[in-house]
Amino acid sequence: MSTMPPVKSKAPAPGSWEDGDKDPEFKPLDHDEASQWRASQPKLSAWRVVGAQTLVGLVAGALVWLSTRSESVAWSVLYGAASVVIPTALMAWGVTSSALSRKASGHVVSAFMSFVLWEGVKLLLSVAMLWSAPRIVPDLNWLALVAGLVVVLKVYWFGFWIQTRRPN
Repeated sequence: MSTMPPVKSKAPAPGSWEDGDKDPEFKPLDHDEASQWRASQPKLSAWRVVGAQTLVGLVAGALVWLSTRSESVAWSVLYGAASVVIPTALMAWGVTSSALSRKASGHVVSAFMSFVLWEGVKLLLSVAMLWSAPRIVPDLNWLALVAGLVVVLKVYWFGFWIQTRRPN
């Protein structure tokens, strides 16, 4: 019977920060510093994301139609894009413009719960649109629908990437 060699510890070097050690000095920002920090952060409107998603969806539908000359495939791509854009627009309205969002502004927990509520509405509407796709789109092409959906969903990541690269 063989014995296993002892496992060597991969613990951090002595003197480095570990759980239970004293936290580094924390200095809260004063009003001017906080305002300056907020001003330096990139601003991205939810409506700009909705507009970019709409544009990408329309371009994807046009490119598919030009390359395949198939209306059913183009409509499938456009419906897949719409199943992302329409719920996102509803959520953007709910979070930024609805009466609920105006009541929740200034209250962190209420604003968070408003976000969760509208995210749930967005998810349910997306699922309902995908479920009803075979009844709405004639000669539905599921692969094209999913391609349109995925292409438009990637706008979120592209937006985040652009924001990290753009100077304030």
